[in-house]
Amino acid sequence: MAWWHPNVFEAQKPYLERRMALIRALRGYFEAQSFWEVETPILQICPTIDPHIHAFQTQRYGPGRLNPQTLYLHTSPEFAMKKLMVAGVPKLYQICHAFRNAEESSLHSPEFTVLEWYRAPGQYTELMEDCEALLRHCAQALEIKEYRYNGQSADPFKPCIRISVQEAFAEKAGIDLVQYLEDTEAFSAAITSKGIRTAPDDRWDDLFFRVMAEKIEPNLGQGAPTILYDYPTSMAALSRRKAEDPRFSERFELYVCGVELANAFSELTDPLEQRQRYEVDMKLKHALYGETYPLDEDFIRALEYGLPESAGIALGVDRLVMLASDAQTIDQVLWAGKP
Repeated sequence: MAWWHPNVFEAQKPYLERRMALIRALRGYFEAQSFWEVETPILQICPTIDPHIHAFQTQRYGPGRLNPQTLYLHTSPEFAMKKLMVAGVPKLYQICHAFRNAEESSLHSPEFTVLEWYRAPGQYTELMEDCEALLRHCAQALEIKEYRYNGQSADPFKPCIRISVQEAFAEKAGIDLVQYLEDTEAFSAAITSKGIRTAPDDRWDDLFFRVMAEKIEPNLGQGAPTILYDYPTSMAALSRRKAEDPRFSERFELYVCGVELANAFSELTDPLEQRQRYEVDMKLKHALYGETYPLDEDFIRALEYGLPESAGIALGVDRLVMLASDAQTIDQVLWAGKP
């Protein structure tokens, strides 16, 4: 039955009402802290430098153009918001639609709503505090005592559990990650010994993601929200390396009831290193998928001009609505369903 049928809408209506209330609460949190709410263009020259994220492509025609310009629907408003920080906006947030050309699932839609916010100056530890406060603020505004999904629950009024990626691999998978940061063959053998499937052509990041999916992510955010922090630098293309251990970067993800809810960085501000990481990631993207995205040279020029020490985070609004309304699929919380 189509989404617009009255019977379907009536069943979906409580989730949509909860969605409206939650978005009001999100705006209230940032307005109370004097953040600027901004709106940036959806069409971008470079949609992402993550080799595993795929964008929707379109063509721009105009007077005097012999050939159309290729543009992409953004997968995140990140690049544009960082340019605003360079221009002088110190605290900013945005609630907008983003687009990723990927398979759909109970937690994924090709068009989704994202909340991004940035602090300049700022560090990822401040964003951890934001996450705790924001989850509590929304729970209070919606008058709920816990977030729920798939039979799990998390109490937002408890402090977030904080665990490093190294600790998570050791505690939940029995793997000393540091031993294998530069040795794919040994990493594969260690994973196989834990009963996790591997393949001869696995890359290091394939192995990392498999351990995360099978041993770590499903166990995060139970009882209380969980912050998983300090990822290997190879898994954090836009984040700043840790000064005390450059093998790892200042990145964290927020989990609630086993659901990845947000991804955060202390921002990389070095334009040369950013360009080098782009080249490495696009080389990998071409090898894996036969495509690349052009570098946004204006973004690199902004970094050269001077991006202040800052931190930024992207949070999935649809997923937060699901957690706040005990929905089981993302379709239940989307207006008009998916195309």
